[in-house]
Amino acid sequence: MGTVTLGVSIAVPEPYGSLLQDCRAAFGDTAAHGIPTHVTLLPPTQVDSGDRDAIEEHLASVAESGRAFPMRLCGTDTFRPMSPVVFVQVVEGGSACGWLQERVRDEDGPLGTRELTFPYHPHVTVAHGIDEEAMDRAHADLADFEATWTVSGFALYEQGEDGVWRLQRHFLFADQRPRTPLPQQGHEHIPAAPVPLPPTMSALGTSPAGAIPHGGPSVVDMPVRPLPAPPLGPGTPPTAGALRRG
Repeated sequence: MGTVTLGVSIAVPEPYGSLLQDCRAAFGDTAAHGIPTHVTLLPPTQVDSGDRDAIEEHLASVAESGRAFPMRLCGTDTFRPMSPVVFVQVVEGGSACGWLQERVRDEDGPLGTRELTFPYHPHVTVAHGIDEEAMDRAHADLADFEATWTVSGFALYEQGEDGVWRLQRHFLFADQRPRTPLPQQGHEHIPAAPVPLPPTMSALGTSPAGAIPHGGPSVVDMPVRPLPAPPLGPGTPPTAGALRRG
């Protein structure tokens, strides 16, 4: 199945990332434009391609337990003579970086076998493996450099056969992910029950259909009977019908 070379780091955001990358190239470091400016959490590590899914799942769980934190870079330092590196110092956020890198390399995880050559020291490399005069210039030229930002997560990179490191996936900390709004409580809309329509009225509009038993006379066929005449009271003139009966 083959192997791939992976790394995990915190990217230095723009405009600082490009500025430091251009400075690194100007100092004579030919690898500058193949390495995004970063703070390392996992140095280059060769793994089996088949372990990729497990590694990403592990990194997602690390991000789930992480929280955003402030990062501040200020001034330069060097690992010489132990290692030919000049770097910008991490003066705030270093302890959070240390906590993260320990969990990335957790002994129970898929990256737990990765041992470090030197004790972990968070930094941003600006010169590596170039001549001493150029290293001295990098140390001096960036002595007043400063940058501050909030770290919202970290990223997985893969090194191609051309030596270039390419972003594979970004892992946001749990408190930096968009939140799904919860439905409002106590205001749930309950649709009203349908109101039954009145029964269909008869042709005359006076009786509901079906009020007369099936087979009986309809309202139209029922005989109309005259109302009885009211009794005559004192002082009440007789109607025409009453005069005829008298």
